Amino acid sequence: MTETAETKAYGAYAGNAPLTPMRITRRTPGAEDVQIDIAYCGVCHSDLHQVRAEWAGTLFPCVPGHEIVGRVSAVGARVTGFKIGDLVGVGCIVDSCKHCEECDAGLENYCDGMVGTYNGRTADAPGHTLGGYSQRIVVHERYVLRVRHSEERLAAVAPLLCAGITTYSPLRHWKAGPGMKVGVVGVGGLGHMGVKLARAMGAQVVAFTTSENKRDAARALGAHEVVVSRNSGEMAAYRQGLDFILNTVAAPHDLDAFLALLRRDGVMTLVGAPASPHPSPEVFSLLARRRAIAGSMIGGIPETQEMLDFCAKNDVVADIELIRADEINTAYERMLKGDVRYRFVMDIATLAA
Repeated sequence: MTETAETKAYGAYAGNAPLTPMRITRRTPGAEDVQIDIAYCGVCHSDLHQVRAEWAGTLFPCVPGHEIVGRVSAVGARVTGFKIGDLVGVGCIVDSCKHCEECDAGLENYCDGMVGTYNGRTADAPGHTLGGYSQRIVVHERYVLRVRHSEERLAAVAPLLCAGITTYSPLRHWKAGPGMKVGVVGVGGLGHMGVKLARAMGAQVVAFTTSENKRDAARALGAHEVVVSRNSGEMAAYRQGLDFILNTVAAPHDLDAFLALLRRDGVMTLVGAPASPHPSPEVFSLLARRRAIAGSMIGGIPETQEMLDFCAKNDVVADIELIRADEINTAYERMLKGDVRYRFVMDIATLAA
């Protein structure tokens, strides 16, 4: 029987209930496990959807959080990659089958047996994983990531574990870099990371926003040019002008308006997850210039480590607002209104208050 230990957390017992303090159990570290004392956990929009049962299959009690950073506080006897005191992170994945084609390729995010950091089936109590809105977590070392940023930047590193890798992976896969003109649609939690990363990769970055008041903010993030997408004249100026588009918008919208901005062989990759489908694109927009629409979901463990190392080298972090644990319900309501620049991060030390 696996030994367990209690830890404080914030979560919900039902989809229509607010998040409240609770005590949960974690397994004690096995031979290949790493125990992490969590310092900060980012607040992702998917946390809200899952804990409120807006996505199917929420398991309660639900403790969200998959943008975790902290220090190693214990390691199992066979752990070789980490030691007590190391700065580390845990993203969206805490387990996978470890032997399929995707796992062998370091693409655990596409493994059919991938286990999410919360709401994933596990042998540990209560039968499903519990996330990072908690003081401590225990994870197999394969899914633990090394953080090379300074400790002073640690809170702002947390959103890299989801928002960072979600935008880095498609930019990397489609080889964003010098000589490419890259559009980033949406200047929010995902989009602001897309702008920063594409700029750090050396691409010419064009940010697209529906809000005139985000024009200066997008430039401050690193966009070379900013387009208000409601302005037909501004959009027309970029017709057939972009090599790649990273579309981060998580609401249904007209994809054709952006497809028209792609050059021949251009690709628009969708990373936002709308609650209902986008209107179907006009097929001729794809045929006429051999354009493509693609999708991308987070990243595997090796690529997530690569992203963290890239961000440390280039001093890239998220723009955040630090909140207390007891401010999480208010933060969710503000997030729904778009009232955050650009990610909330929970200070886990406040769980003990």
